[in-house]
Amino acid sequence: MPNQAKKQDQAPAIDPSKPVLAFRNVSLSFDQNKVLDDVSFAICPAETFVLLGPAGSGKSVLMKLAEGLIKPDSGSICVFGEEITTMSERDLFALRRRVGMVFQESALFDSMTVEDNVAYRLNEEGVDPGEAHKRVEESLRFVLLGDAIAKFPSELSGGMRRRVSIARAIITNPDLILYDSPTGGLDPITSTAIIELVGKQRDINHTTALMITHRLQDAFTLATHRFDQQANKLMPIPNSGVDEKTRFLVLNEGKIVFQGSTLELTHSDDPWIKSYLS
Repeated sequence: MPNQAKKQDQAPAIDPSKPVLAFRNVSLSFDQNKVLDDVSFAICPAETFVLLGPAGSGKSVLMKLAEGLIKPDSGSICVFGEEITTMSERDLFALRRRVGMVFQESALFDSMTVEDNVAYRLNEEGVDPGEAHKRVEESLRFVLLGDAIAKFPSELSGGMRRRVSIARAIITNPDLILYDSPTGGLDPITSTAIIELVGKQRDINHTTALMITHRLQDAFTLATHRFDQQANKLMPIPNSGVDEKTRFLVLNEGKIVFQGSTLELTHSDDPWIKSYLS
């Protein structure tokens, strides 16, 4: 996304040798109920981690912790090498400029047009209106919604609203994207279209990402396909290959029960993992 280069240049460079997001021994309880229990993992630059697990396993709470919306009872959370558990709200606000967030229900402002929704962060930062408009157009073209710029969310389908949410998340060319169940509540065909956009962002812009999904099909499509720019869609990796930069985390009852590659997950001998995947 070339018009975003200036914005990206203002951010500190990503150190390829250090994790973009790292949890170390993170625990959190609500009303005596332990939601996360000694969780540790690290996502390196350009990696996509797919977060799986049954309902109530702590996935959305982990996502909120990653963005600094809530704080853990114990442990360390580093984003871009900075400890966020003790960070001031002002510093967190600055750090979030480098993070794109795609919410499960899109979280669009109903009273704003698509353009104003996508440009929301740019407008907050005082970006020149002409520049903001160009970048909105670019982001909407990326998600194949260029004709929807003047529409309101009420005029869009659920899948279109989710694509607007992705356009809003990528408009600042973030160094990290957090996808909170981007296909939740969508039909299978629309879900596939959204996963195609996640893969497109991964393979064209090489953005580090953490994605929650409840759909195993979406997870494995992302792991076994790459975005072909000529065909403008995800294509299977030849010879039944897998994307080495796409990895998996599986949560159950607040604990990480699996962390590793696609092949390690599909060949796991753990009875619970085998049952969950079946």
